[in-house]
Amino acid sequence: MVISLKRDIIYPDSDGQPMADNTKQFRWIVLLKENLECLFANDPQVFVAGDLLWYPVEGSPDIRVAPDVFVVLGRPKGDRGSYRQWQEENIAPQVVFEILPPENTIKEMAKKLQFYNRYGVEEYYIYDPDHQELAGLQRLGDELTVIEEIDHWKSPLLGISFVLTPEGLNVYYPDGEPFLTTVELAQKAESEKQRAEFEKQRAEFEKQRADRLAAQLKSLGVDPNEI
Repeated sequence: MVISLKRDIIYPDSDGQPMADNTKQFRWIVLLKENLECLFANDPQVFVAGDLLWYPVEGSPDIRVAPDVFVVLGRPKGDRGSYRQWQEENIAPQVVFEILPPENTIKEMAKKLQFYNRYGVEEYYIYDPDHQELAGLQRLGDELTVIEEIDHWKSPLLGISFVLTPEGLNVYYPDGEPFLTTVELAQKAESEKQRAEFEKQRAEFEKQRADRLAAQLKSLGVDPNEI
């Protein structure tokens, strides 16, 4: 008699690797992830993740990668321990970002490119903050192909633009507004709050001024509505 023992396959939620190797890399990961979250805040069917394991093949927990940032169009927002593609209507992340740490090797990047190419990524962007170099690849047919002119490139899927300057990389929303750090976003929100409060006070002042003028006209026997 043959007894079959079926064991549940474990898909770990962590690969044991740090999210970032230094503050510069971490800052860029957060910048991209948080601004992409803001970009798609009103679309419930866009999932954005940072440093989340992606398992593209059911039954193969060793086939995995944790992109620094990725975007999945057509999947709902929400918390996940990992992105298991077969549980996500088999939709692969379409856009992936990698921020290079100083010790990254060509071999490692070649393996990641091979993975992303094989499992359906449509756009793949790699930024080296130490050398201020940006590379991008776009799927043409069945292959990820190098984008020759990456400066001022606009992502076909996301609508964001990349501009290289002597100071480094700038990323822009589709409306031309720049990606901002968390601190800058908070400062902008506070500034807009103060501006709204100022406009409210100005409108109240104008109303009081108009009311006083109307009262003065009435005291002189003039109907302000007839002026």
